[in-house]
Amino acid sequence: MGAKRKKTEEVGGDDEVGGGKKQILPSMIKNKEKRSAVHAKLKHQKKIEKRKKAKAREAAEKRALELGEEPPAKKIPHTIENTREFDETVCKPDDEELFAGNDADEFSSILNRKSDPKILITTCRFNSTRGPAFISELLSVIPNAHYYKRGTYDLKKIVEYAKKKDFTSLIVVHTNRREPDALLIIGLPDGPTAHFKLSKLVLRKDVKNHGNPTSHIPELVLNNFTTRLGHRIGRMIQSLFPQAPNFGGRRVVTFHNQRDFIFFRHHRYIFESKESKQGDSKGNKDKDAKGEKSSRGKVVARLQECGPRFTLKLISLQHGTFDTKGGEYEWVHKPEMDTSRRRFFL
Repeated sequence: MGAKRKKTEEVGGDDEVGGGKKQILPSMIKNKEKRSAVHAKLKHQKKIEKRKKAKAREAAEKRALELGEEPPAKKIPHTIENTREFDETVCKPDDEELFAGNDADEFSSILNRKSDPKILITTCRFNSTRGPAFISELLSVIPNAHYYKRGTYDLKKIVEYAKKKDFTSLIVVHTNRREPDALLIIGLPDGPTAHFKLSKLVLRKDVKNHGNPTSHIPELVLNNFTTRLGHRIGRMIQSLFPQAPNFGGRRVVTFHNQRDFIFFRHHRYIFESKESKQGDSKGNKDKDAKGEKSSRGKVVARLQECGPRFTLKLISLQHGTFDTKGGEYEWVHKPEMDTSRRRFFL
C-alpha cells in the first residue's frame, strides 16, 4: 500500500493505464504540500512553453522582414463576442429595407432634425431616497429634460398629459427596496415602449475623482447595436438627445452594448500637449532638445468620468404607448431564450 501511494503521489509523475501514460493532476493528490508543489511545477512549465512560443514567433517575424516577406498572421483569441451564434437579423450596410424603414419610423422627425426632443421624467408611486438623486443626475445628462412628481396619477393619464404638452419621450424610474431597479422609456405620441432592468447604479458622488458636467449638448456614442432589434433600441436612445452636439463642451455620453447588457458612461475629455523632461547631463543636451521638439507636437487625450454609471438590460419592447392589458409586444425576453452564452439579441 505504501509503495502504491508513493507512486501515485510522486511529483509530476506518470501513471501507466492501459499501455499509455496518464499525467497526475494536482486535484488527484490529497496531500496539500505535494499538491501545491505539483501545481507550481505545472504552472512553471506552461510559462516556459509560452515564452518559447513567443520567442519563436518573434524570430519568424524578424526572419520574414529580413527576407522581404509577409510576417505570419497573428492569431486571434477566441472570445464569446467573436464566436457568437449566427443571427439572421444582423444589420448589413447595404440593407435598403432597413434604411427605408428608418425614414418612416417613430424617431425619424427627431433624428432628421425636424423637431427637438423634449423629455418628461417621473418616478413610480412609491419613491425612495436614491430615486430623486438618480433623476437629478439624469436631468444633467439629458438636455431639455423636465422632472414632474408622480403623485397618485395613473401612468396612462401622465402619457396623455405629456402628449398635450408636446413631450417626445417619457422616462419612468422604478424603485424597489429604496433602490432604482428599472427604467421605462415611452416614445410619444405613438410609442414604442421599452422596459429595461437597471443594475449596478453608481451615483456621481460615489465615482472616484469625478468631474462636474457643463450645460453643453453632449456627443452621443452608440456602440455594438448590430441586430435589427438593437438598431431599433439604438434609435430610441438616440431620440432622447438633440442631434446637434456642442463640441466645445467636450462631453461624451456612451451606450455600449456587450452581450445584451447596455453600459452607460458619461465623460468629459481634454486634449493636452505632452512635454518631455530635460536631461541633467551636459553631453545629452542636444538629444534632449531634439526630444523636446518632437514631443511638443504630441497631443494626448484624457478622460474624466462625470457619472452616473449604470447598466441596462432589455426586458420587453412594446408597440405603442404603455398598455399592460391590451398591448402588443414586439419582443419579450423569456428564460427559454437563454440556451447559449453565445446567443445575443442586440
